[in-house]
Amino acid sequence: MSDSVRATSSGPGRVLIAVYGIFALSATARAAVQIASKFHEAPVAYLLSALSGVVYILATIGLAGHRPWSRRLAWTAVVIELVGVLAVGTFTVLDSGDFPDDTVWSVYGRGYGFIPLVLPLIGLWWLRRTRANVRP
Repeated sequence: MSDSVRATSSGPGRVLIAVYGIFALSATARAAVQIASKFHEAPVAYLLSALSGVVYILATIGLAGHRPWSRRLAWTAVVIELVGVLAVGTFTVLDSGDFPDDTVWSVYGRGYGFIPLVLPLIGLWWLRRTRANVRP
């Protein structure tokens, strides 16, 4: 591997993977509790939180993986994450009445310090800047 090209899971990529892992755990756990205890109150919001949890799980697996499909999985998950946070964020700003409870992506991730908005941008930048480990 040349000095100018780094593996996706190396260096700062490890921090990125850790942040994705934390979001995967927190979004999935939050959605599971909400769906189990009060699904009838805001089904769309809770299902979107579950979807975001799945997307974060897939992004974590893709970023950390060394398999041939890992990089494609990471790209796909991070793009879906960006589209999701922009769509849900915009929708919740324009019409918050349909979301009586927040999702991870509501108002561009305001409840999470806007990290859900910034995280996919960093993820896409890192994926573009690196490449997966190539094994013979």
